[in-house]
Formats: sequence, C-alpha cells, structure tokens
Amino acid sequence: MAQVAVIGGGVVGAAIAYELTRRSQVEVTLIEGQTPASGSSGAALGVLMAVISQKVRGRAWQLRETSLRRYQTLLPELAALTGQEIPANYQGLLRLRFPEEPLAPWEHLVTQRRTQGWPLEIWSREQLLARCPHLQGQNIAGGIYSPQDLQVQPKALTEALVTGARLQGATCQFGVRVAAIVPQAAGYVLETSAGTLKADWVAIAAGLGSTPLTAGLPQPTRLQPVLGQALQLKLPQPLGNPEFQPVISGHDVHLVPLGGGDYWLGATVEFPDDNGAIAAQEELLAQVWQQGREFCPELGEAAVINTWFGLRPRPVGEPAPITCSFVPIP
Repeated sequence: MAQVAVIGGGVVGAAIAYELTRRSQVEVTLIEGQTPASGSSGAALGVLMAVISQKVRGRAWQLRETSLRRYQTLLPELAALTGQEIPANYQGLLRLRFPEEPLAPWEHLVTQRRTQGWPLEIWSREQLLARCPHLQGQNIAGGIYSPQDLQVQPKALTEALVTGARLQGATCQFGVRVAAIVPQAAGYVLETSAGTLKADWVAIAAGLGSTPLTAGLPQPTRLQPVLGQALQLKLPQPLGNPEFQPVISGHDVHLVPLGGGDYWLGATVEFPDDNGAIAAQEELLAQVWQQGREFCPELGEAAVINTWFGLRPRPVGEPAPITCSFVPIP
C-alpha cells in the first residue's frame, strides 16, 4: 500500500484526501495544524466561476470545466456518504456588465461555451431588471448569466470532505504541525509536532504555510498572500425575487445569498506591498460595502452582522494552482 501524507485541512487538502481514499492501494494521512477550514477556506465565499470565466482553452479552462463537472457529482455523493448538509446555491451566477465594457467579447464567449456544451446568456438592462429588480444601479448596462456556475459553503464542504475521507479509511491528525519534509532515498519523512511520519508521497496543501515546507525540496515554491474582505448582511426580506437568488458579481465584488434576507458581500481587495506585508483595512472594506450598494441600493437598508478577512495564497511567478510533482510520477 502506498502511504500518502496530505498536509493541510482546508478545502484543497480535504478534497485531495477524499479523492485518494476512493482509490484502492492507498493509505492516506491528513495532517492539519488546527481544525478543518480554519484558514483561508473558512474565510472564502465559495463562488465557483467556470463557465463565466473568459478562459476558453488550455489548462486554465480544463481545470475549471473538470472541477465544475466534478462538483455536480461530488456534492450529492458526499451528502449520501456522510449525512452532512452542504449548503449550495444552484441558481447560477449573474455577472454585471457596465457601459465601458464592450459586448463583443461576451458574444464570442457565449458562442464558445455553446460549442463546449455550456449555456451562457447575455441580458440587456431590461431583461436583468425583469429577473433581478433589486439591481437598480444606474451604471449597469446589463448582465451575463451563467446558470451552471454555483456557490458552495466552503466550511461545510471542507468538513464533509474530511468526514468522507475518514469514512473511507483516512487517518486524520488535527492540531499537528509539520515542521519539515525530509526527502529519503525512497519516499519522505515528515517531522511533526506529534513525531515523525514516513510517506511514499506527500501532497502539500497548507496554504501560505506551504512555502517553508518546500524549502528543502528540489523545487521550492513561493506563495504570497492576497487579502479578501467580506461582510455578512441581514435584511428583513430577500432582495428582489425570492424565487430567483443567483450570486451577483460586479467589479469583482460578489453578493452571495445565504437564504432569507441573509447575504455575504465580499471581494479580493489587496495584494501585498514590496515587503510582502498585507493587513485588513477599514477603508478597503468600506469600498466593498460602497460598491455593493452602488449596484444594489437596497443593501443600504441591511444590518452588518459580521465582518471578516482572509489571506488567500497565490503563487509568485507562475499560475495557480500549482499542480506539479517534485519527483517523476511513475
């Protein structure tokens, strides 16, 4: 049996552990320094943008399409296996279009997606207001509606993946920190706060903590933090049509329905400075709040229940995600 260690209990590490435990001849150990989804996964909005993406070919599109297709089977599969509820929004994603944006690239994307088997619709301002009357922003020219893109609650998904992996035989070590990965003639030794662990393969999915773990490997990887900030809002009733509540995205600000009159409003707002420093800033969160109210004025009536931020890892000098192997895979 091949021994595989997965470092990181966020949504990526949990998904790797789950998928590996579906295979025979693999023993999986999932190691997380805190608890599942305690890092950037727990702070994410869970918006899955595949069909609406401008990527139409190559690795970037292939990963998006493959992931979207897998989510369509993964969510019911996990629910049946674990009995855990995974809240998700299957009403699609509406990307707002503004007057300064040319329409031609979207028309081209609609044609491309049609040939790839994915529906994508261009809405005029009139069509948009007929479906989403709360989007009264004066500078909205229309929208692009993707019925197949979706949103998933990241924490619930991560916890279900961990439960599923455990039910399929994974060993889970929480509150255990990995200090170093030491290559051996055959495999690796992980030096952890709970002792040493031998593994034939190691999957590193530790977010920003991945950089020091790769320092002793043939291909060190450098990641930088990207700041995202969000607000949880509460209204006395749902915005617009309560029967049609897609995720709304405009100028990279996302409005995520949670049910009833509850919503998340968030965005990726800042990259680190030249020294690599980054911190949540009230003025940037205020900008997100202002942008949301500009395209949906009714949000001005909402109560702010909570605010939070998260630091998402982003590779330096190469595209995300990093899926390379540090040694040849037989």
